[in-house]
Amino acid sequence: MPPLPRNDPRQYDDLAGEWWRPGGHFEILHWLARARGALVPPARRPGAVLVDAGCGGGLLAPHVERLGYRHVGVDLRRSGLEQSAARGMTAVTGDVTALPLADGAADVVVAGEILEHVTDLPGAVAELCRVLRPGGLLVLDTVNATRVSRFVTVTLGERFGAAPVGIHDPALFVDPGELTTQCAKHGVRLQVRGLRPSVPGLIRWLLLSNGPASGPLGRMIPTRSTAVVYQGMGRKQEEMA
Repeated sequence: MPPLPRNDPRQYDDLAGEWWRPGGHFEILHWLARARGALVPPARRPGAVLVDAGCGGGLLAPHVERLGYRHVGVDLRRSGLEQSAARGMTAVTGDVTALPLADGAADVVVAGEILEHVTDLPGAVAELCRVLRPGGLLVLDTVNATRVSRFVTVTLGERFGAAPVGIHDPALFVDPGELTTQCAKHGVRLQVRGLRPSVPGLIRWLLLSNGPASGPLGRMIPTRSTAVVYQGMGRKQEEMA
């Protein structure tokens, strides 16, 4: 069969076994999930809902399971949702540009490593903000639209096995200025900061990617530079009385 086009979501079916394989292709996604989870506060009320948009195999689950939320994962691919459900999440099939959820359904919306895969960024941001209740928290991370990020993520990443070949389309990478502008249109003032992998962890991963690993090999470290990967966090404006 011919290779799938870049950014084709069907690739995640072929890679379904990588979501939880220690040291596998998705190892760095575990580091990012841990960094996202660290930004999520404990639930403020009984029955609080956390919507995990583009949840994949449910990597965020262990980092928020004790915070008191009903964890709802939305994704296009059933292969990932089955793994999310196995980790206690409520799995919902859906597109981040048309979330099958009511307005204001979520106390927290998390969008981890998904915005660089959508072809309609304004539509995706509008949906993330629509399902967020006033005063709710938006947490995200994505890949910047820079030459450096294209070189690191695609050229180097694919060549050395740090990213599956064809998983990204660099034309969809997300400028943080555009993202903050889109969020502001929907009442969310987004603050961004850069992230980078720990160097020892990255070296261990590249050396042990096909060998044994007992747990995460590294972590993400906050940095001033947003040139490659960055986090965003902001609360939705409260409704006026």
